[in-house]
Amino acid sequence: MSTDAIGSGAATPSRGRGDGVTGATGATGVTGVTGVTGATGAAGSDERLRRWRLVLGGGSADGTGHGPAGRDAAMDGALTALYGKGDAQRQGRDRSAGLGASAPSVARWLGDIRTYFPSSVVQVMQRDAIDRLGLSTLLLEPEMLEAVEADVHLVGTLLSLNKAMPETTRETARAVVRKVVEDLEKRLATRTRATLTGALDRSARVRRPRHHDIDWNRTIAANLKHYLPEHRTVVPERLIGYGRASRSMKKEVILCIDQSGSMAASVVYASVFGAVLASMRSLATRLVVFDTSVVDLTDQLDDPVDVLFGTRLGGGTDINRALAYCQSRISRPAETVVVLVSDLHEGGIRDEMLKRVAAMKASGVQFVALLALSDEGAPVYDRDHAAALAALGTPAFACTPDLFPEVMAAAIEKRPLPVPETV
Repeated sequence: MSTDAIGSGAATPSRGRGDGVTGATGATGVTGVTGVTGATGAAGSDERLRRWRLVLGGGSADGTGHGPAGRDAAMDGALTALYGKGDAQRQGRDRSAGLGASAPSVARWLGDIRTYFPSSVVQVMQRDAIDRLGLSTLLLEPEMLEAVEADVHLVGTLLSLNKAMPETTRETARAVVRKVVEDLEKRLATRTRATLTGALDRSARVRRPRHHDIDWNRTIAANLKHYLPEHRTVVPERLIGYGRASRSMKKEVILCIDQSGSMAASVVYASVFGAVLASMRSLATRLVVFDTSVVDLTDQLDDPVDVLFGTRLGGGTDINRALAYCQSRISRPAETVVVLVSDLHEGGIRDEMLKRVAAMKASGVQFVALLALSDEGAPVYDRDHAAALAALGTPAFACTPDLFPEVMAAAIEKRPLPVPETV
């Protein structure tokens, strides 16, 4: 990558470290470093050196000869506190950078990064601080929770610490989780309800539809024998149309969620979607979470925060046991959709799990297997189990929250799922 690329506003690489701040700077550049696009001459050269200095960090290896000052020095200090120490070890230099385990120093650092970087970058840096510097225990302190930028990943971390939280922290943690949940509901609820309401309407078929309710694809397929070659048309002697949703229960949805540690983001999104689905009169929604045991949280679906604090992230995985419980709760197979959200790392009986999926599908259940329900991209999963499910006619794929309503609509209407092409 040339200095011209940096000077032209291209994505800024990590601070010469190959890990750490890559995610934070890749999309936005270092905030405050992305100005002066198209600068020319000496001014443009100085700007490129300034950016490279913030990217590379200090020391003799940066090669820029540019010393940061003022706001740049403060930004450089915040980045070095998080990413400098590990880099110094790899380069064989003695540097004392780091946040340590001091609550006051972490609080100051959290304030600094919120001052100098946008929210999306702050969230990445917070996650890196928790992962790289082992700061999870500091989240047990209320003043720390009040300082952090709340997002889905922070909620996952808080849930994993739930059992260790002192009472003085628990209410603050619930407030943080509630803020994230409410933001997600605002973003996802309207589209989910609109998409699924239409799917529920279309899933009911009538033989004497009104004109605007005619399902032309099914009507043409049902009347192909009445094709008139000389007129090159089909005479629709039998019309098939969409019904209209009634207040009675039409479909049952069972969300079966793996709560192992790697599925934290999926648990958060699934809880929000579970609450949204439970609010729809035409659906009977059940939420089941599992590790090596199974917990039914359906009675808490009116408050997804209660659902989340009812989970216990971590532990093993017994998918077969969870599916056995779900199977026992199915009363109308042809009207039921089962959504398994898991990385498929089965710790139970693999063959029994696959037999159970096959039996549910044979009875008429629409079975959906999601490797993740998050925005994190390609997850780590058991490819053998995914291939075995695909052989049963159930493709396993990662699903973003924005795609989930379409997946559910397709399952309700019993049409092919919108599986991403990358799967």
